[in-house]
Amino acid sequence: MRILVAEDDRPVANFLKKGLEAEHYAVDVVSDGQEALYMAEEYDYDLLLLDLVLPKMDGLQVLGQIRSRKKNLPVLVLTGRARVEDRVRGLDLGADDYMVKPFAFRELAARVRALLRRGDVPAVFRFQVEDLEMNLVERTVCRGERKIELTPKEFALLEYLMRNQGRAVSRPMIIEHVWNFSFDTMTNVVDVYINYLRKKVDGEETLKLIHTVRGVGYRIGKPQ
Repeated sequence: MRILVAEDDRPVANFLKKGLEAEHYAVDVVSDGQEALYMAEEYDYDLLLLDLVLPKMDGLQVLGQIRSRKKNLPVLVLTGRARVEDRVRGLDLGADDYMVKPFAFRELAARVRALLRRGDVPAVFRFQVEDLEMNLVERTVCRGERKIELTPKEFALLEYLMRNQGRAVSRPMIIEHVWNFSFDTMTNVVDVYINYLRKKVDGEETLKLIHTVRGVGYRIGKPQ
């Protein structure tokens, strides 16, 4: 499960990221409203944690635009605004739940689990690119009838590529989302792991799925 956290208070953002990752969620953090809207629209998330007070674009504006385009994305609003009017406005714009800071992480985690369990919210458990299939629940990968054994980091890298199938992703993006490090600390590790994946996923297959996009990074899908 992947969660997007939109929070401009760095200590709070780090607190949320650390806690959610300890609960075995993949977490991306953004610090302004424009970036939150871009990430929510461009990538597939299972849940958005949205602070209302964000620079560049107010959280309520972000919520309104997201709801007009991604009606099924669960949104949990986090805010220091305790006024009833603010809560009502957020819920009217389509927030699924609302928490006022400060809060206990245990309560937040429980609400996150409840939102992700909702039967009317289609969570993404399986990805498919041509004859390559990934099951996030069973943690399995198959290419046709062939089962592919991957290390945890190879699995995370392939998941990121498949979440963005058809779209080129850069090495810095891969480093940030798969390794959670800055690009300066990692040199050719992405290329090394891409080669590992190519051997296991493409191998002797006629149809190659993992492609290098010169000047950009990598893409998974049919050859262009």
